[in-house]
Amino acid sequence: MLRLIALACVCLSLVGFTTAHLPALSLGERLAAPGGVSPLLPRDRIEAMFARLPHREGFVAVNGVPLYWRAIDPGDYGLRYRYAGGTADNRMDFELDFDASAQPSTQAPRGTVVLLHGWMMDGGSLLPWALELAQAGYRTISVDLRNHGRSGAAPSGYGTREGEDVVAMLRALRGRGEVTGPLHVMGVSYGAATAIFTARDLGVQAGGVVAMESFDNAGSAIRDMVPHMLTRPAANWRDRLALPLARWRYSGDSLDVAIAQADRKLGLDLDKVDVGAALAQARACVLLIHGDADQHIPVAHGRLLAAASRRARYLEIAGEDHLSLPMRLDRLAPTVIDWFDRTPTATPACPQPLAPGDASRVASTPAATTVSRG
Repeated sequence: MLRLIALACVCLSLVGFTTAHLPALSLGERLAAPGGVSPLLPRDRIEAMFARLPHREGFVAVNGVPLYWRAIDPGDYGLRYRYAGGTADNRMDFELDFDASAQPSTQAPRGTVVLLHGWMMDGGSLLPWALELAQAGYRTISVDLRNHGRSGAAPSGYGTREGEDVVAMLRALRGRGEVTGPLHVMGVSYGAATAIFTARDLGVQAGGVVAMESFDNAGSAIRDMVPHMLTRPAANWRDRLALPLARWRYSGDSLDVAIAQADRKLGLDLDKVDVGAALAQARACVLLIHGDADQHIPVAHGRLLAAASRRARYLEIAGEDHLSLPMRLDRLAPTVIDWFDRTPTATPACPQPLAPGDASRVASTPAATTVSRG
């Protein structure tokens, strides 16, 4: 059994803004580009696990930017996953193991699920979901977004440019036979916004979409997230040194100044990165999932997105926050798999999602609240 102690299934979207890193770069620079992979991501251990798994990998060049992908075929991998909850220093604890001798199934995949990670993470951070979905019969393709992992550098788009990248990559991978059957997309936070832009750009080619804890507007998300990160308690001596400086540097109107700096660097108005508008234009059925205890990307973002399209369905999960929600395969995997099973194409009427697991399975966690429109 391999035990990983990581942050939110190493899926936390904006972990690059942890206060230990804020003084090293200006906030505007940090907003414009992640500046590396989070040290909270146990890349060596994840790569060691992939080395035990049969998989394929490669690069697709999109507008001169090399984008890295990794595919896992359907099969019974003997996945053993246990979520153990949070710890005192805000890290999250889970156990993951699988049968290293398992081989992919000889049956054709039920479809393909593209997995999109969060800020300062990479495609490997979604390994638990990749295995869970592969065991359900889907081929999974995890993508390193531009500026992340093994992929090349290019101006960030807060989902806009990244969505265009993913569409172009999928076109190339379909030509290679890697994309087969109904095409689904799943993303977490920054990757969730990218998933929605991807669905819009794919049009009728997109099947079901799952977007966990997406922001509704990039500028608003930054204004919500940074103050929260600065008010959290110090977890270690680095935080105790860095927090007072960061609070001083980013008080008053300095956050707006930093956003304007990032705008100029990116050639992009972050206040006009409107995920809700993209959602309204998407032909796919989109399942939005947000934890009601999320303080990084507050639940108001999820509710605004839910109101943006009659093709969206919304699950608000009680008691889960930005760190814990993507880790709750025990609560969410049956719902996500069922959603993909029932949304192979852009159907005229989108289904209602299967209610997630509740207190009968996780005694300390309240049941989910379901809100849907359309």
